[in-house]
Amino acid sequence: MPDVIIIGGGIAGCATAWYLAADGVDVLLLEQDHLNASASGANAGSLHAQIQHEPFVELGEAWAKSFAPALPFFAASIALWKSAEAEIGADLGVVQCGGILVAKSEDEMRLIEAKSRIETAAGLEMELLNRADLQARAPYVARDMIGGVYCPVEGKADPLTAAPAFAAAAESRGAVIRRGCRVELLRRCDAGYEVVTSEATFTAPRVVNAAGVETGRVAAMVGVSLPIQAFPIQLSVTEPAVALVDHLVYAARDMLTLKQTSIGTILIGGGWPAAIDDLGRPQVSPESLSRNLAVALDVVPALANINIVRTWAAIVNGTTEWRPILGEVPGAPGFYINYVPWMGFTGGPGGARVVASLVQGKPPPLDIDVSYFSP
Repeated sequence: MPDVIIIGGGIAGCATAWYLAADGVDVLLLEQDHLNASASGANAGSLHAQIQHEPFVELGEAWAKSFAPALPFFAASIALWKSAEAEIGADLGVVQCGGILVAKSEDEMRLIEAKSRIETAAGLEMELLNRADLQARAPYVARDMIGGVYCPVEGKADPLTAAPAFAAAAESRGAVIRRGCRVELLRRCDAGYEVVTSEATFTAPRVVNAAGVETGRVAAMVGVSLPIQAFPIQLSVTEPAVALVDHLVYAARDMLTLKQTSIGTILIGGGWPAAIDDLGRPQVSPESLSRNLAVALDVVPALANINIVRTWAAIVNGTTEWRPILGEVPGAPGFYINYVPWMGFTGGPGGARVVASLVQGKPPPLDIDVSYFSP
């Protein structure tokens, strides 16, 4: 019988398996499909630390101040991304290139300044940029952008290789990973929890629910209600191009994330909605594609000469509060949640380290307020 069963083979589950196995804990990870098959492998690989501009505009400063205690967590998680490469002996594509949010109008700039004050008060390093500063730091940005803000800790990692690399490292330390094992039933028993899957039944004293979009379904099996929502979004990637974009780029005027990979391709996203087909599968929306590319061209005009080679749709998940949910569930001893909404790729190592420590009854080795993330 393992010490811990982890449900979910995305970045959250695989990184949790690594930290637990590295600490000498006997781990079994159950994944219903293939590792990295869902959002962890289909996202754009952004490493976010600042408050995202779209919810700031939509939800306001009161929400931003309530969310601000999460910012040190995301910064700490990005630091773990960097250290993980050496620890697990794998290239995760981590580059801490910094993130730039650009403004085209004075109104946009005022909102950026208001957001930056909250971020700075939470301990995040932010540098406001005027027009000249922006052109000096990011000369590829359109000249009609009047300024922005720079967050140096942000960056990117490779979503195609990260979760599998954590999984392989965990297996090298003794973790067992079962693919194609969908959890059908989870119930309390004398030994802790009995996990009934499509393949077999397993028992362990502790269970970590790291199932991404399935987190709510799994939690409901033990009577826990989580307000998790799923949304179809889409992303695009270009052909390889000469070095152009040095940062993770956002736009205040509309949804955009933009970055260039080590092989020269440029990933363009920002959360634009995809469509859903008759079978409930996400599919590309031509309207969202057109609008997303229009924003990208407005910010980086040189993209006009670079071809898009692929656009894809995926399901992402989040909550209205945006707050990560990490730790043991009250009233369900031994049942832990590892769930980071919206920015789950960024928070993958951080959430994993927190939960792996709490499972062992240890304080996490991160300078954060753990109580803020309690289920």
